Amino acid sequence: MPGGMRAAVIRRYGGPEEFRTETLSEPAPGPGQVLVDVTLAGLNYADLHCREGEYRRHPLPAVLGADVVGRRRDDGRRVAALLRSGGGYAQVARADEAFTVEVPDGVGDDQALALLEQGATAYGALTLLGRLRPGERVVVTAAAGGVGHLAVQLARELGAGRVVGLASTAAKREFVRSLGADATLDPADPQLVARLGESGGVDLFVDSVGGGVLRSGLAALAPFGRLLCVGARGGPEESFSVAELAEGSVGVLGFWLQHVLEDRALFAGVAEHLFRLAGEGRLVAHIDRVVPLDGVADAHRAMGARATMGKVLVDVRRERGRETTDR
Repeated sequence: MPGGMRAAVIRRYGGPEEFRTETLSEPAPGPGQVLVDVTLAGLNYADLHCREGEYRRHPLPAVLGADVVGRRRDDGRRVAALLRSGGGYAQVARADEAFTVEVPDGVGDDQALALLEQGATAYGALTLLGRLRPGERVVVTAAAGGVGHLAVQLARELGAGRVVGLASTAAKREFVRSLGADATLDPADPQLVARLGESGGVDLFVDSVGGGVLRSGLAALAPFGRLLCVGARGGPEESFSVAELAEGSVGVLGFWLQHVLEDRALFAGVAEHLFRLAGEGRLVAHIDRVVPLDGVADAHRAMGARATMGKVLVDVRRERGRETTDR
């Protein structure tokens, strides 16, 4: 396909059925940008909101996808990149050099991609804002998800005294226990606050769900505990009064990865640390599934139904019934 590439495209906002696999012209890099010949692209929960037009409304027709791994076309180096303007569900992506990091030998494409956005979010939240100290008690919501399952492992790696994962099904809770969590709980348990308080309360409550679980998290905090929000999945927003926080000597914090990305040295250092942990086998990203390029719609349906654990990847070189690896 000289001059062209295959991509999963939406031409209007809506459900997963809006995806079409088409041949498009390759993007042209601008100043400070490089082209990446993509091997794998990542799915993120925010992609579902982008597809619906509720978050980062990309000009249509649009190629979604915020993270890729592949080879830089200019020098052949293997890199992982975060795409702030989308474009990941394609065989070629345009990436800002500032948001691109080299992948070391010993770390596979799938691990590098699964660790970059979700891993940086989990690590940044725990260390930069959560300021997790050895021995502290940590709770992670959506603990079987892309960010959550890495946060469980990183909390343990950082010396947390007790790690509790919240997950909605028995299978997910079993998976979270296999990651090293000391305990798992159902977020819908009416006794959740009491159960979280059994060991003296929570020092750091890391949430990526939003809604009512935040109220439970706040109620379970020990004095000087922190409620840390790294995202929300469309639940109603909660508000907390200053008096309420002062009475418990607790804090509510919000984390956005963009502020890490804006500091190149910080971003590169976080990525290097995560890749080193992966290379040493101390941090393992769980790959739920790898779908072909024309399987993006099915992957969106599965993620929307909360039927995935860990990271979902797209092999942009494959399509069902069509071989596209001869680029």
